[in-house]
Amino acid sequence: MATRQRNSKVWEHFDQTKEKKVQCKICKMELAFHGSTTAMHEHLKRKHVVASDDEVVQSSRTAKKIRSSSMDDFVTKPTTCTPRQADVLTESILNMLVTDMRPLSMVDDQGFKEMIKQFNPYYHDNYLPGRSHFTKLMEKKYDATFEKVKQTLGGVKGFFTLTADVWTSRATEAYLGVSCHFLSEDWKMKSFILDTMPLEERHTGANIMTWMEEVLTKFDILPAKIKAVVHDSGSNMVAAMRLLEEKHGWASIRCAGHTLQLIVNTALKETTISRALGAARQLVEHFKRSELASTRLKMKQEQMNVKKNTLIQDVSTRWNSTFHMIERLLEQRWPLTATLSDPEVTPRGKHYFDLKPEQWVLLEELKQGLAPFETATVYLSGQKYTTVSGLRQVVKGLTRAVHQSQLETSSGKSFIASAEKGITQRWGSICTFSADKENPVILAAALDPRYRKLTFLAPEDVIRVQGTVEVLAVKEANAGTHEHAKVQTANGSGRTEKTALDNLLESDTDSQGDNEEEASKEDQDVQVVRSEVQLYFKEATVSKKDDPLKWWSENEGRFPTLSKLAKSFLCIPATATPSERIFSTAGNICSQKRASLSAEHVEKLTFLAMNNNLV
Repeated sequence: MATRQRNSKVWEHFDQTKEKKVQCKICKMELAFHGSTTAMHEHLKRKHVVASDDEVVQSSRTAKKIRSSSMDDFVTKPTTCTPRQADVLTESILNMLVTDMRPLSMVDDQGFKEMIKQFNPYYHDNYLPGRSHFTKLMEKKYDATFEKVKQTLGGVKGFFTLTADVWTSRATEAYLGVSCHFLSEDWKMKSFILDTMPLEERHTGANIMTWMEEVLTKFDILPAKIKAVVHDSGSNMVAAMRLLEEKHGWASIRCAGHTLQLIVNTALKETTISRALGAARQLVEHFKRSELASTRLKMKQEQMNVKKNTLIQDVSTRWNSTFHMIERLLEQRWPLTATLSDPEVTPRGKHYFDLKPEQWVLLEELKQGLAPFETATVYLSGQKYTTVSGLRQVVKGLTRAVHQSQLETSSGKSFIASAEKGITQRWGSICTFSADKENPVILAAALDPRYRKLTFLAPEDVIRVQGTVEVLAVKEANAGTHEHAKVQTANGSGRTEKTALDNLLESDTDSQGDNEEEASKEDQDVQVVRSEVQLYFKEATVSKKDDPLKWWSENEGRFPTLSKLAKSFLCIPATATPSERIFSTAGNICSQKRASLSAEHVEKLTFLAMNNNLV
């Protein structure tokens, strides 16, 4: 039988040694051959990048010539560079280092210098600074950005909410991350990273309280301007928030994301579930480590017309990564099974990597059971819209979705029972409301036009909440009146100061009349606020799909006092995700290559990376 003609250029790098074996000419590695060149292409891409480019690269020397000529063809090199142009280029490099979180030492790397030389030889030879100069520029940029952030926060009329979390770097140095959140004049959610403070003492509640106060002092923010703090359930953080609540009246709000993590992790500890997840992790790890298994999987994906997605390894600190791992495994189940059944991938007697049929069934059920928690996590972690006002509704919907889940296995039913119990235990008091202590979640819902009817509360509790809103609105109006009076006095436009003769001739009835006039004015102001509150709660709720911030922007004139109150509560995030994102950024900055960075530079680089585009 005639041999089929081989047209693929991949054969320039391989010889067929046996009927079903080919050998790489470069590294002499043998691969299985079943009529397809996919495995050979993948081998070249992974092991011999230069050799894999059939159309351009014939050898490393030829490739270098082609790349060099291509650069000269496409880049017009300037013949000079003025000091002003040099400053612009240097600033551009600094912005790249900060935005992309690159090491400052990168400017001393040979490859970076060669690239700059290609773009502008004159700048490279005469102006390109070294690392020490870029460090000074970074510090100067930090100072300028810090002042802009401080100035912006100083102009905010309403309240702030803080998020706080503690993190440990690769160099085992601890940091306290603090972010602040508020609503701007045009009703847009705004947030700034205030600090990534290095911690050198024990993380006690008292110390964390002191550090939080130091952060506010640094930005000239008065403690009275803080409405609430969102934090995790760590005992030291809870103790700190209790102290701050007693001292300053800050509301303490547990991070909804962390609460979801605790609920799901507990539900996944059931023995059979734990074993199935362990087997799933082992399967993913096998395909991550084995080049042969990974290559064959791609072949099977192509043959079965399945998406060529890679497997996902979960992370213990993020429960939803387990959901994503399960979801991807189920998507790739049949290509995985087919790959593992190949004796060249899985030798005889080593089929333990594949999951048992009952484990695949359990993963299907877990995907169904975890899906509502994933939806809740994504929604509550948003930063561009108000989240805390919808927390009670999300919890209610989550409870309903879990209760209605039709899981048939005993392990699936165990997961549902544990999840329901966790929701009740950890969020059972979310609707608790008393006149003595504000519940920010309930008050935010009351000030959200989508939920203002508070249908999840008993009628008597609805009346209490409306009464509390009215009291807070009156306080807000009085505070505004006093502030206005101060401004008038400062501008000299207030009441005319009496002379000594006026005081002598004044009668008791004159003084009494003035007091009665002031009292009457205050009564009128209170009545106006009460009418405003009554009108607001009397109106129908808006659609759940409507944006409450847009609604307030359009109705601020109708409810001038309540709108100020709404800004205080609707800016509260439901999760501490913003402070966790600080540490994601800080983790990139404190990479293995830069683990020796000083704590001060970690703080400044993180501040710049997170706030650079916000001011």
